[in-house]
Amino acid sequence: MSIKTNSISPAAVSKKQKNVAIIGLSGVPGSFSEQAARTFAEKAKRENPQFSYLVSVENVLAALEAGDITIGIFPIENSNGGVVIEAVYAMAKHRFVVKKLFEVDVHHCLLVQKGVRSDEIKTITSHDQAIKQCRMYLRRRWPKVKVVEYADTAKAAADLAVGTLPRTTAVIASAAAARRYKLDILEESIQDLKFNYTNFVVALPFPVAK
Repeated sequence: MSIKTNSISPAAVSKKQKNVAIIGLSGVPGSFSEQAARTFAEKAKRENPQFSYLVSVENVLAALEAGDITIGIFPIENSNGGVVIEAVYAMAKHRFVVKKLFEVDVHHCLLVQKGVRSDEIKTITSHDQAIKQCRMYLRRRWPKVKVVEYADTAKAAADLAVGTLPRTTAVIASAAAARRYKLDILEESIQDLKFNYTNFVVALPFPVAK
C-alpha cells in the first residue's frame, strides 16, 4: 500500500476531510516514532494517512486533545531503557484513549557528518532513551566523550546535517535518519542488547459527551 508521508502542520488539519487519518507522532522524519507510525498505518490499512511531526509526546497529546490530529503515536517503554519519562508526564496532563500498544525493534547507529573520524568526536548526543539503551556501549567505547541529551534522535541527526550541531558531534539515531540526512554511519547496532524493543502507544481522542 502506498502511504503519503508528507508532514502537515496542526493548523492545517481542520481543513482536511474527516475521513483522512492525521497521525501525530513524537519525532521528526527518520525517527523511530515515524517507523512506528508507518507500521501502524500499514497494518491498520489506513487510507492515505498524513503524518504530523510533533517532536515531543507533550505536543502529540496536546494536539490530540485539541482535535488537531486524529491519532497519536508515541513511545511508552523500552525493554532496556525502561519507561519513557516524558511520556509519563504528558499522559498525566491530557485526556485520551489508548487504542492499542505495539512493539518496534529498535537498532541504534552512531552517525557523524561526512568524513568525520572517530578521534575527532568530542560530544555524543541523542534522546534520553537512546542514551539509556546504549549506556554500556558509551561507557566502554567513549568513556572520555561528553554525552548530551537531545529532544529527538532524528532531530539531532537533522541538526547535525545542517551544521546546527558542531562537526565534532556524533548522534545516536536510526539508519533511516542517516540515509535521510546524508550522514555517515560510524558504527551500527550499538544498543546494549541485541533484542531491543520499544512499546508504542496508539492514542485516540477522549470521547466528548453530547
